Amino acid sequence: FISLSKVAEQGGQFDLAQTLQYLSPSFNSTRQTGADGADLIDSAALRGLGSDQTLVLVNGKRRHTTALVNLFGARNRGNTGTDLNSIPMMAINNVQILRDGAAAQYGSDAIAGVMDIGLKKSLGCETVFGYSQYSVGDGQSYLPSAYCGVEIGNKGVLGITVEYNDRGRSNRADPGDLRTIGDTKVQGSTVYLNGELPNGEGNKFYFTLGAQHRKASSAAWGRNGTDDIPSRNSAAMYPNGFVPYINGDINDVYGTAGYRWQLGEWTADLSQTYGYNELMYNISNTLNASIANKDLLAGGKGISPSSFDAGGFSFSQATTNLDFSRFYSGFMNGVNFAFGGEYRRENYKISAGEANSYIDADGVGFGGNAGSQGFPGFQSADRTSQSRNSIAAYVDVETDVSKQFKVQTALRAEHYSDFGSTLTGKLAGSYQLTDSVMFRGSLSTGFRAPSLQQVYFSSTFTDFIGGVPTDVVLAPNGGTVANAAGIPKLKEEKSKNYSFGITLKPSNTFAITADVYRIDISDRIVLSGRFDSNNYPALGATLGALGVGQAQFFVNSINTKTQGLDLTASHKANFGAGKLSTYLGLNYSKTEVTDVKAPPSLLGFEDVLLSERERLFIEQGGPRLKATLGFDYSQGSWAGDFKIIHFGEQTLGTFSGTAAGVPNAYYAPKTSADTSLTYAFNERTKLTLGVNNIFNVKPSEQNPNETDNGFKYDSVQFGLNGTAYFARLWMKF
Repeated sequence: FISLSKVAEQGGQFDLAQTLQYLSPSFNSTRQTGADGADLIDSAALRGLGSDQTLVLVNGKRRHTTALVNLFGARNRGNTGTDLNSIPMMAINNVQILRDGAAAQYGSDAIAGVMDIGLKKSLGCETVFGYSQYSVGDGQSYLPSAYCGVEIGNKGVLGITVEYNDRGRSNRADPGDLRTIGDTKVQGSTVYLNGELPNGEGNKFYFTLGAQHRKASSAAWGRNGTDDIPSRNSAAMYPNGFVPYINGDINDVYGTAGYRWQLGEWTADLSQTYGYNELMYNISNTLNASIANKDLLAGGKGISPSSFDAGGFSFSQATTNLDFSRFYSGFMNGVNFAFGGEYRRENYKISAGEANSYIDADGVGFGGNAGSQGFPGFQSADRTSQSRNSIAAYVDVETDVSKQFKVQTALRAEHYSDFGSTLTGKLAGSYQLTDSVMFRGSLSTGFRAPSLQQVYFSSTFTDFIGGVPTDVVLAPNGGTVANAAGIPKLKEEKSKNYSFGITLKPSNTFAITADVYRIDISDRIVLSGRFDSNNYPALGATLGALGVGQAQFFVNSINTKTQGLDLTASHKANFGAGKLSTYLGLNYSKTEVTDVKAPPSLLGFEDVLLSERERLFIEQGGPRLKATLGFDYSQGSWAGDFKIIHFGEQTLGTFSGTAAGVPNAYYAPKTSADTSLTYAFNERTKLTLGVNNIFNVKPSEQNPNETDNGFKYDSVQFGLNGTAYFARLWMKF
């Protein structure tokens, strides 16, 4: 359970994903650079697993995922996660991270765990103005945000949150480097409404509505003014080279409306939830080299348009829930019985860009390369609109066997229109040994349905491998290239989750929790390695006809085992004339690929299907060890905060690979520290000044030709920007 009230008032991070990154040891969110669309939307995950294996709820209701599929250069490559930064922190009361597997209660995606974001419904108004920048002078960020809770009807409440976020671009590129390496530029406006209206006798109508429009801009690889002419540049346009900018317009909408009422001894709950996420690309400071070269050959200067509408994608999800629950007091020490059903409909669309964003105007394989540099637009052949639906039923029984012993059992059946049915179950229990000692444990099965994004995503893009540009096609499941390679239809991932924990509370001021867990996943969906005419000759003719050099696919190809430990400890004490609160949180999570299962057509090509580099992304995309030690001290009008954050080591693959004699990229353990000082002018006004990453810690340096972003610091652990200063002014009305 993480309360966000204090963080929203005084914290040094201005978005939810980065805030949780430094508060919850089991949570990881990487702010990318040099990873195309993944630069625009931060991915987030639990326990070292994929971002699409964490289910996110808002007020207990399923939240939609993004339309974006994380591709090359991204920590959660091949995954589609939830955009936590579309929810303003001022709107949030708390975040609960459930330790057990919960697919039997909530369905797909709950393999790694469940995050439930509880929104505010308190009366009163408050506002925050935040400012931050890095110590080198860039990355200026502004965050005006306000919340107001007002009474409506008869004892009802409406909470309204408005926020504007303006985050400046940062750049850590070496002097003379064309590139821009650092934070994406972001500007966004968000509005959230959350409330309820009682209707007597325990009945109430409740609702949530949120909308965000965000503009984001990240820098692609630089094109130089010599070697890249005429293939990727034009002497008439950028004689000294240029950096294309990948710009995204992101729209996110979320809404829930429901009614909870009493039916005799039963409580009934009917709700409708809708979510929509859209990302549309515009590429600027660029060119289509084939258009420029065609113009040059025709006697012109060699000019192309410098910006392009590159198309984009959207995802929508509509979920209807009907739930019933009742408490029976006459059996053992009481039984809570719940059952219900769910209907969900999803749609995924890809929109093509303008023709100039992808055409090869001067001919395939000749002169200038096709498409807008930095990010070629989605082509007409990529355009799609695909839908599916699912229907589910569940039953959940919680039994108080005795005052000390509680047992929970759950069973859920679900049917998807595109791949079939699945059945999951859960058995969990807790035993209160003494007033200060409690044991708990659970066994559960789970599943994750292949996302529509994974099934139907299609794109041809340019990647840089060791500094050399290569055109790559990501082929949709069931398409011409995937069928030619013998890639089977995607099916659900299946999991088994085991956990055991203990809670110790020797006093009212001291508490410890420890949980060990194991998560086994079979038929896990991954983005394959890249096949070409050299490592898979049978695909050579197909790839040649498409004018691309490599192809990759989504495929159910691996089994994994994840084992770990979650540990928390908290202590409160009087210290001098004030009060000291101490908190320790630690997570160790180790994921291993236990089996690579190639389709019959790819037997013998397992090392391409899952290369060492791709395997390391799965096993060590996030640090295996992460710990936070925090100290909060308050005395009178003053309060101080000091936090130490430790990120364990990581080993990631290189483009060349160990087979070519290039060692893997080792990132040594790093420890950062944040501090802040708050002065309360009165109960309604506080000013906080602070420093993040006090000691300017950065990742281990690597060979830039072997990293994903082509820079000596990759997007790992805590980022590459260094020390930052911040200020927050909080006022309550």
